[in-house]
Parts: sequence; C-alpha cells; structure tokens
Amino acid sequence: MRRISNLLLIFLTCFVSVVWPQTQTQVRRHKMIIFDVPGAGTAAGQGTMPVGIVQGDWIMGSYIDANNVAHGFLRAPQGTITKFDITDGAIVAVWGMTPALEIAGTYLDANNVLHGFLRMPWGRIITIDAPGAAGTESESLNPAGVLQGDYADANGAYHGFLRAPEGTFTTFDPPDAGTGAYQGTYPAIFSGINPDGASVGEYYDANWVFHGYVRAPDGTITEFDHPNAGTVAGQGTGTSGINPAGEIVGFYIDANNVFHGYLRSPEGGMTPVDVPGAGTGTYQGTYAAEYMYAFGGINPAGTITGYYADKNSVYHGFLRTREGEFVRFNAPGAGTGTWQGTLSLNITPDGATTGWYIDANGVYHGFLRMP
Repeated sequence: MRRISNLLLIFLTCFVSVVWPQTQTQVRRHKMIIFDVPGAGTAAGQGTMPVGIVQGDWIMGSYIDANNVAHGFLRAPQGTITKFDITDGAIVAVWGMTPALEIAGTYLDANNVLHGFLRMPWGRIITIDAPGAAGTESESLNPAGVLQGDYADANGAYHGFLRAPEGTFTTFDPPDAGTGAYQGTYPAIFSGINPDGASVGEYYDANWVFHGYVRAPDGTITEFDHPNAGTVAGQGTGTSGINPAGEIVGFYIDANNVFHGYLRSPEGGMTPVDVPGAGTGTYQGTYAAEYMYAFGGINPAGTITGYYADKNSVYHGFLRTREGEFVRFNAPGAGTGTWQGTLSLNITPDGATTGWYIDANGVYHGFLRMP
C-alpha cells in the first residue's frame, strides 16, 4: 500500500555532510537506547525517524529540523551521527542501506522532480534516474549493491526497477498492474530485496485495489493476495520485507478496513500475524498505518518486527519469533494519545531493532532495542 509519508511533503535547502559526535544523553532502559539527531526539530511532526538497521547496529534514516526541512543521517554503533544532504536538491526520504553502509533514498531537485540517490560509504552521492522517468525513487538495497526502486512515466503511472552496481537498469511490472496516474508498481523499502536478488512489493490495479508480488532473481513475477484481504479501492495485500529464505512479511486490509499481518512461506502458504491487543476498528490492527508506509522487517531466523495500533489507536512495537511467540514493547517517553506511541521498523540478524516513537507532543525520537 502506498501511504505518503510526511517526509514526502517536506522540501529543504542543502548543506554539506557533517559528522557530529552524539552529545545528547542516551537513555538505556529495558535494553533500549533512545537517541535524537543533533539539530532535529522539537515541534509536532519534527524529530528523528530511523528507518533501517544492519548487523553491527548501524542505523540510518531521516530527521526533520525546526524549519521542517528533511535531512539524512547515519548513526554508528557507538552513537556518532553523520548528517548528510544532497548538494543539488532536497532530501525527501532515506530508505535503504547495505551492510557496507551504502545508503539509498530520494531527493527533490529545484524543478520539483524526484530523483533517487545512492550514497557511498565515504560520502560520495550518485544520482539515480531510471531511463525515461518523469521521477525516480530509490527504495532498497541488497548486500551485493543491487538497488530497487520505482519511477513514474509521463502519464504518472509507476513502474519497478532494479539497478545493478555497474549501473544497468532492469524495469518490471506485475502483469495486472494499473496504468493510470499513481497506479502501478511500488517495490518495498529497506528489506524489500534479499541477498539473492528476490524482491517484493505491491501494485495498484486499475480499480485501486493493491496486491502483493514477489519477483524471483530470474525475473519471474508471482502476484498474490491474502484470502481475507478486502477487494475495494484502498484495500488489499501489501508487503514489507523478504528474508534470505524467501519468507515474506506483509500486511493486508480487510473489508472493514482493519490491518492484519501475515507471513508468507516460499511455497505460498500464509500464516497470520495478528498481535494480541491489536485494535479491530478502522485503520487499527497489526501494521496499521494512519498516514505512512506500512513498515516491518524479517530477519534470516524468521523473527518479525513491526507495530500495531490498539483499540485507542495508540502504537506499540512488537517482535514475533518463528515459533509464534509475541513480545510487545514501548519506548520510554512514548505518547499514549491517538496515533502516538512506538513504531518498530526493522531488525538485524541477531535481533536488534530500530524505529521511532512519537511523544505526547507529537515529536519523533529514534530508538535502538538491543537483542
């Protein structure tokens, strides 16, 4: 499901990359470190928004400053934070990272055209534009440096692409993807492509129902739906990530507009992932997303992380083990009002997770939850 993040609504001026020592206090409670990027804003809708984490606890994401300008950041395991921007454009969102610390994201140029970018570990930034694109977004990277993203054509329809490390593009669409403006193919962010090159995402059909797909390394595309997914506009089946074994974690919206999680085996079997305590009202449930992409991750061991909205529309983080055991958690300082709380987004092979929480004032703060 394509939920527009508030990061996509914010345009910024440009700065050079700067390495900042993390001088703010790190709060460690219940195996959790709380952090804020220096310079992050402190008003509602501002703050620190980690998206991804790789082995060794390197974390990347975006932060929004006091002027509502979005920037990228990379946090080292010891807490040092590197902030970065694009010299000829405005960062919109930071979405992907490899274990070698290559970072992928999207920026907006002076003509309001979207471009993907690839930031190398030493700071060099490469602009990514799919051939013939009216706009390009970089969404995820695998360890080999294969970049997955999407681009808009002249009619505003979206298509998927893969970019090899040497720069070769391969474009693709599931057979039933719509061709109208904002319909089409939307690859999953961060953990949307595995080491073998298998990738996942969702597509909107001509009726604005969304469906999951998995693209095999040989280019074969399999479309799929959860059997309980709704079938009207704005409902359907989406994906969040794929692990090395080919297991897919995702979500669906049912006929009552309630969110549910699922785990799809490589053979296509579906296991429900509904967190105890998840709400059953409109836009509540597991992986409920009030205004953003539905995030969530799965590691090689099959442990899933994500979040759920309870009956009061408050967010909480969770882990689900391969055996089906749930661990629910909240960051200290997380708000308890509507659409506040804790959102866990991605997970390392050893079980460390990252994400953000929204406090009582609507400000975002990052966290690292240790395994």
